[in-house]
Amino acid sequence: MLLRRLPGMTITAAFSCRHPLRIQTDLVSLKSVSTYPKIAMLSFCSSSQISGELTDSILKESSKRGPLKPGLYLVGTPIGNLEDITLRALRVLKSANVILSEDTRHSGKLLQYYNIKTPLLSYHKFNECQREQTVLKRLKQGEIVALISDAGTPAISDPGAELAKLCVDENIPVIPIPGPSAAVAALSASGLATDEFTFVGFLSKHNKSRRERLMASANETRTQIFYVPPHKLALFLEETSSHFGDSRRCVMAREMTKMHEEFWRGTLGEAKEVFSDHQPRGEITLLIEGKMNQLIETPSESQLEHDLRDLISNGHSLSSAVKLVAEGTSVKRKTVYSLALRKFGKQMEADDPSN
Repeated sequence: MLLRRLPGMTITAAFSCRHPLRIQTDLVSLKSVSTYPKIAMLSFCSSSQISGELTDSILKESSKRGPLKPGLYLVGTPIGNLEDITLRALRVLKSANVILSEDTRHSGKLLQYYNIKTPLLSYHKFNECQREQTVLKRLKQGEIVALISDAGTPAISDPGAELAKLCVDENIPVIPIPGPSAAVAALSASGLATDEFTFVGFLSKHNKSRRERLMASANETRTQIFYVPPHKLALFLEETSSHFGDSRRCVMAREMTKMHEEFWRGTLGEAKEVFSDHQPRGEITLLIEGKMNQLIETPSESQLEHDLRDLISNGHSLSSAVKLVAEGTSVKRKTVYSLALRKFGKQMEADDPSN
């Protein structure tokens, strides 16, 4: 779902007779793909010729290994740069009976570039329920169905998860075709800890759910990964800085793999200041470092009271608010509950319609 727009011309024909050294380098790298030896011959073609002839060559070579088995193929597609697609993904898209696509017009540009004629069928969050039975019927009849999103890996913050579950329940093979992922790409280049991380994706539109998620993330020691629409960046930074603190380091990855790729690094407080008056273009992957493993600090009574008030004002019961606050701190639940009764007990009684 990230970075829906394909680059105007991010692909370049890197194989020109005017640059013999460049040709040699590319030939070496292409010849190393032993499964598809004829691909090296395409090095002297233009980029448009390469894209079409590449898929034809892949299909011809892979046909020697037999046809693909029927099933649902979850195919990763580029998140911006058309070069970021695997040979296996091209083979599957070329061989499938139908390709389920989040946006057929958007995906049509990718298929046209690689000269893939497989028919497209729209499949997005607004028609998933209506399409599921039709797709299941085709799969049960032995068809090869490929599912792609606008960008990246299907079923990860994109349509496809429910269809994959249905196929598993019906004993229909579900085959992943690995490819680009904005979350993993951003994490690898972030400079933050990569040994453990939590992928959150897009935050909920509902204030209560969003605050609960941010409160939980703020207390995790793992790197936190979010997808943020550009028009919601200012709000996101305001909310995260209040939960994580202004000094927590963050990395904003924008327009990844495209011409104007940008990695911005700093603290949440600095980010809030920098992006308060201007909205960057392109959807954003934003990473926040995990909570430091320091000597556990006991929050002050005023901090506990602030967190309790925030949760109670957003609809949580007293016991629910106590549970969430206690889980996120080193303070015993009994202590938090005692404070909650003292500060908010009378208020909760007054708000109780049964009284």
